[in-house]
Amino acid sequence: MDICLIGTGDNIQIRPASIHGMLWLQTHFEEAHWEAIANSMVKLPQTDAEVLSQDAKNAGLTLSHLSALSVTGRF
Repeated sequence: MDICLIGTGDNIQIRPASIHGMLWLQTHFEEAHWEAIANSMVKLPQTDAEVLSQDAKNAGLTLSHLSALSVTGRF
């Protein structure tokens, strides 16, 4: 997997999961955002994330989509 897209309410969090994913994301975002991308701090609106996802797939990257994350109680 190269990029993980995680649903967070109305937005999608982008998390690079490989060096290929990070390098590809760097070609799509300005240098000022690279640190935030590397630290999984970037969220996009759903429609923008869909466009980014399709472009990444067309480039040969593998993506994982998670609807949302939730934390359950302790066991």
